[in-house]
Amino acid sequence: MTFETISNLIRERRTTYAYDFTEEKIDKATVEKIVSNALWAPTHKLTQPWRFVVLEGVHQNELGEFMADYYRELYTEEQFSNERYEATKSYAKNATLLAVIFQPSKRAQLPEWEEIAAISCAVQNMWLSCTTLNIGCYWDTAEATMEYGKRIPLEEGEKFLGLFMMGHLREGIEIGNRKRKPLSKKLSWTKN
Repeated sequence: MTFETISNLIRERRTTYAYDFTEEKIDKATVEKIVSNALWAPTHKLTQPWRFVVLEGVHQNELGEFMADYYRELYTEEQFSNERYEATKSYAKNATLLAVIFQPSKRAQLPEWEEIAAISCAVQNMWLSCTTLNIGCYWDTAEATMEYGKRIPLEEGEKFLGLFMMGHLREGIEIGNRKRKPLSKKLSWTKN
C-alpha cells in the first residue's frame, strides 16, 4: 500500500446518516470483517477496552420512535416539525446498529482517556473498513441515542459510548463540501 492510497482512504471517509441507507441488510460476515478490523486498533498494554453488540430485532424501530419522542419533548414544534418527527420515527429502520461499549481493564489500571482514545481508534478502523466496502456509517453519540443506550445491559464498570450505525447507501447521495483547516493552522514547530 502506498502513502497516497492510505491518504485517499482517510480523506474519503465520511459521515453518512441512516436516512441514506437502503433496505438491504449488511450480512453477518461483513459485520464480522468490519469489527475484526476494530480489534487491531492500538491499545496501551493490549487492554482492548471495548466490546460491540449488534442490536437486532425491534431496536431499529424502537430507536427511531424513542428519538422522535425524545426530541418532541425537548424542542418546540417550530424547532422540531411534525414532518421531522414522523421522519425520525423510521430513522434507524435500515441501519445495522452496533453498540460501542467501554469495557475498562481490570488488570491494567489505565487512565480512562487512554482507553476511550483506543476505542476511538477501533471505531475509526471500522469507519475506514466501511469506506472501502462502500458502506455508509457514522458514530452516533447524540443525546437521544445516549439516553436510548441506557436500555442496553452492561456489565459492572462498563459504559455505553454510542451506536455505530452502518447501512448500504442509496443511489445519488450528494457528498457535502468537506473542508479542513489548513495544516498551517494545526501544526507548529518549536525550537528550544
